Amino acid sequence: MRILLIEPDKILASTYKRALVLAGHQVTMCAGAQAAIIAADQTQPDVVVLELQLPGHSGIEFLHEFRSYSDWSKVPVIVQSMVPAGEFAASWTLLSGRLGVTEYLYKPLTSLQRLTQSVAAA
Repeated sequence: MRILLIEPDKILASTYKRALVLAGHQVTMCAGAQAAIIAADQTQPDVVVLELQLPGHSGIEFLHEFRSYSDWSKVPVIVQSMVPAGEFAASWTLLSGRLGVTEYLYKPLTSLQRLTQSVAAA
């Protein structure tokens, strides 16, 4: 499976990539939203793993742009973020509906095993 991993923290990105590669996936890493749009065009990901707090453009802005392309309208997006899910409770309909977030993982409570399981199930 081709995974687009959007994570600005280099150490976390490297750790997530290693775990996902060991689980048999191809991983393209990006630190920001604009680089991720370009990478998505080049790699045609099967799944996106996204941190919402990105430099420049937010993860929400990335999702709006990503979903504006018909080729990417059905690609599952797993949000793995330091932002607690409760902060998005009022926006969950937008995130899960129009923006296609299939799962929301809170980093401090998510193991690498849980991340790889979520990607495999996406």
